[in-house]
Amino acid sequence: MSEDKKISPEQNKEDMKILENGIKEFEEYIQKLKELKEENSDLKDKWQRALADYQNLERRTQVEISQRVSEKTNSLLLNFINIYEDFIRAEKSLSKEKINTTGIIAVIKNMENILAENNIKPINAVGEIFDPQIHEAVSMIEDDTLDDGTITQEVSKGYTAGKAILKPSKVIVSKK
Repeated sequence: MSEDKKISPEQNKEDMKILENGIKEFEEYIQKLKELKEENSDLKDKWQRALADYQNLERRTQVEISQRVSEKTNSLLLNFINIYEDFIRAEKSLSKEKINTTGIIAVIKNMENILAENNIKPINAVGEIFDPQIHEAVSMIEDDTLDDGTITQEVSKGYTAGKAILKPSKVIVSKK
């Protein structure tokens, strides 16, 4: 039959010391694991904030770029409209002098096609009620037959590009 081994007190103390050291190391590992979890959570929060900041910056940048492109495009179109109007004035002036304006009329038609392709439309003002959003009053005329604020004459044509006002109409407005 087998004999039970007896553990000496020194062996027992040694085993207890090993066990206590193991427990202490295990507790240190548990503490380190908790610290790493907290650090991981903090880093995750910071990463999410940085990602949100980046996405917001990207959106703002896209909006700003779009606005700048729109502003530059509108500025270019306004310059084009000014040249277009110069051609119209030149054609009228040459026609009064009985000079052949066939070539100028062809250029004007091409320019009108370009304006139409780019959704540039003239603002119809005569007979309309004055709207400071799309009209610029350059003078007033007394006229009892018209309502106050009715546009009687257009001094300079205005233009829109979609919803944007490229150039307000310069108008003469009635008053009683």
